[in-house]
Amino acid sequence: MAISPSLCTCRLSSRRPDPPRRLPPPSSSFPRSPPISQRFARVTAATAEAMTAEEASLKKGIAELYDESSGLWEDIWGDHMHHGFYEPDSAAAAAASDFDNHRLAQIRMIEESLRFAGVSYEEDKRPKRVVDVGCGIGGSSRYLAKKYGASCEGLTLSPIQAQRAQALAAAQGLADKAHWDRADGARMVSFQVADALDQPFPDGQFDLVWSMESGEHMPDKKKFVSELARVAAPGGTIIIVTWCHRDLSPSEESLKPEEKALLDKICSAYYLPEWCSTADYVKLLHSLSLQDIKVANWSDHVAPFWPAVIRSALTFKGLTSLIRSVVENHKRSIGDAIDDQRVQDGLD
Repeated sequence: MAISPSLCTCRLSSRRPDPPRRLPPPSSSFPRSPPISQRFARVTAATAEAMTAEEASLKKGIAELYDESSGLWEDIWGDHMHHGFYEPDSAAAAAASDFDNHRLAQIRMIEESLRFAGVSYEEDKRPKRVVDVGCGIGGSSRYLAKKYGASCEGLTLSPIQAQRAQALAAAQGLADKAHWDRADGARMVSFQVADALDQPFPDGQFDLVWSMESGEHMPDKKKFVSELARVAAPGGTIIIVTWCHRDLSPSEESLKPEEKALLDKICSAYYLPEWCSTADYVKLLHSLSLQDIKVANWSDHVAPFWPAVIRSALTFKGLTSLIRSVVENHKRSIGDAIDDQRVQDGLD
């Protein structure tokens, strides 16, 4: 099998090895941001000249994919847009129609990732500041904020995801400083449209840098990992859960043709650039002088999830959600067309 959902964790040394520096923004680490639409326009304008046409097309495709699919996913699966974690061959894993079980498995994926990385729950060691890189609709951000009493920033390329994530945070009392005295200790959670390869934060901001199944979308893996390390505080933890192809043997120069063909199909469907292996990630992490690097291949632990996703699409709720999503996307396309100046000129 060419695909290996894998986990990499590491820690930033207490002494930073002279990472790339940026000028910090003024005053607060969490400044009030302009509206999401303005931020998206600003990010697009600021980076368009630097991006190749291929990179720009990829990022646009990713944003549109999640703009269009996030509502459908949330209708069926709730807050979390990632694999579940299962014990291989367990009865619970085999119950593909038990969607509640699979939602619990998604929570377990978060907990197993934290456990593997050794993230402490002790008061003086738990993370206080978290960044969720590729946050979806903010499921991990809100979960980590509640679990650790932490402040959390979420980044996504999708304006629809950022808006929905912020709305869910507000509904749970996580979007207003006035609610920082919550009984569960959770702090403020906020979301913005931003590029994971050019994060809008100064160096050394976060105790926990969290990337749950977003690395596979990154066209430049070295820059991706470098940005995760740059925003991590000295002694902070970086957790990367991502899709990888298998490690090559010493005698291999590349994957087999049939494996490449399979990956090409997945890349086309999900706007993914070229894949890399877990070993490739480890080399990148070592190149940044990161410490306590640990890796695991969790393919067997996530295998039951996709049959459940396929079954969910065949349920009544899945079909009605799909129809509603198609209708909403069609209405949005009509609205965009009407707003287009060329159409307006033709109507005058």
